[in-house]
Amino acid sequence: MNTPDPYAGERLKLSPFHPRQEVLNIREAWASWNGYKFAEYYYDAEYEYFCVRNSCATYDICPMQKYEISGRDAEAMLNRMITRDVTKFGVNRVAYCVWCTDEGRVIDDGTIFKLTDDKFMLTCGSPCTAWLEKSAFGFDDVNVTDVTDCLAALSLQGPTSCAVLRNMGLKGIEAAKPFDIMHFPFHGDTLMVSRTGFTGDLGYELWIQPGLALELWDELYAAGENYCIQPYGEVATNMARLEAAFIMPNMEFNEALRTVHFEHDQTPFELNLGWLVDFDKPHFSGRRALLSEKRRGSKYTLIKLDIEGNKPAERSYIYKNKRCTREIGYVTSAMWSPAAKANIALAMIETEHLEGELWAEIYYEKELRQYSRVARCTRKKKPFWTPARARATPPADY
Repeated sequence: MNTPDPYAGERLKLSPFHPRQEVLNIREAWASWNGYKFAEYYYDAEYEYFCVRNSCATYDICPMQKYEISGRDAEAMLNRMITRDVTKFGVNRVAYCVWCTDEGRVIDDGTIFKLTDDKFMLTCGSPCTAWLEKSAFGFDDVNVTDVTDCLAALSLQGPTSCAVLRNMGLKGIEAAKPFDIMHFPFHGDTLMVSRTGFTGDLGYELWIQPGLALELWDELYAAGENYCIQPYGEVATNMARLEAAFIMPNMEFNEALRTVHFEHDQTPFELNLGWLVDFDKPHFSGRRALLSEKRRGSKYTLIKLDIEGNKPAERSYIYKNKRCTREIGYVTSAMWSPAAKANIALAMIETEHLEGELWAEIYYEKELRQYSRVARCTRKKKPFWTPARARATPPADY
């Protein structure tokens, strides 16, 4: 007699970690990401955020797209596709990158893991199979494989994350520098750990074959029991990444292959990611358009704002004067930051007005009544939250 499948009838794919997450998601706050059932939050989003900032917490990144690019021409193919120079990447290192259309508009951002000289892994938020296959056209020896469902991944973030991994038995993990990759034996297989994350804090991402996902979860949570380890969902992730001034698809930028209206997508320069564009390397997709933009200047620029008051400037317009007579931009993300103790935002501003006054028109509700106010904005150059522990090697033993 067959045992009934408790997940039969699910329309979404389930993460290998789902049996453990389902028990902890007492609010049944589920959403979807790339066809996977995915937690918006488990108990309370703000509580989960504070776990990330004060102890450690896990975030399921199994739904994130993962591609293996291998072969003699893998490096050359990626170097032709992305704006950074892949030949400068070291083995067992991770690099942040973007890739563009021929018009220089951002298709997506992601990370490239250089595993060997001829084997890479590309991770990104949305499926990119068609573009990768198009980019591989003309190269003799390159293989592109979608390994999203073949690799379980869990992000562990927060000040006690290194201590938990050491307690779990990952000897030498404290020597990993930001963007390093390390490998550890795990139940007859290999656990890959990268010092990466999307919170701007000390943190790591753990990569294992799906059949060992529950063993990884159980051993990690046993090691973290005295460190207040908790899971966190998408809402807390969005809070943490905004404090770190990281961009988010569908908020700071639209993926160029999905937009309909002209210039409703963005370029790396508009997203303040010009440092990712290397004009010294050979030709890459979008090079001519991006070089032209660099010479003439960008129409918009994404900036960081500290806004007076404590009312988040969500969906607000930005004006060049307090009378709100000239609209010069718009807010992409905003929140009251518990870590920075400030009203913060990312905003897309017309580049010609970056040096002048900036004002936000904020609408908010209080006890069912609608209010509005105009608040002065101060431009910030650094991320809102940049703890030294995020870069320290070895990290302090919290």
